[in-house]
Amino acid sequence: MSAYGVEGGVPKNLSASGAISLSPGTLLGFYVNSTSSGTIVLKDGGTGGAALNGTITPAVGFHRFPATFQTSAYATLGGTIDVTFFFA
Repeated sequence: MSAYGVEGGVPKNLSASGAISLSPGTLLGFYVNSTSSGTIVLKDGGTGGAALNGTITPAVGFHRFPATFQTSAYATLGGTIDVTFFFA
């Protein structure tokens, strides 16, 4: 029998800025469903929290982004974007 790990998280879909999770945890990545010059800034601690990255302008598709949030996970979205985050 071989051992393997399964990486998975709870999906959270956003098309406007909002909380990904109100609890600490780990972001595994995100899937951009559609975008037109959309941007993402991830913050730890809500709207006024510390930014974990600069402004991301992602293409459609899955983007691995393993990051730990100590307080809560919040996404500031700009432009037009529909994105699903995977949080554990």
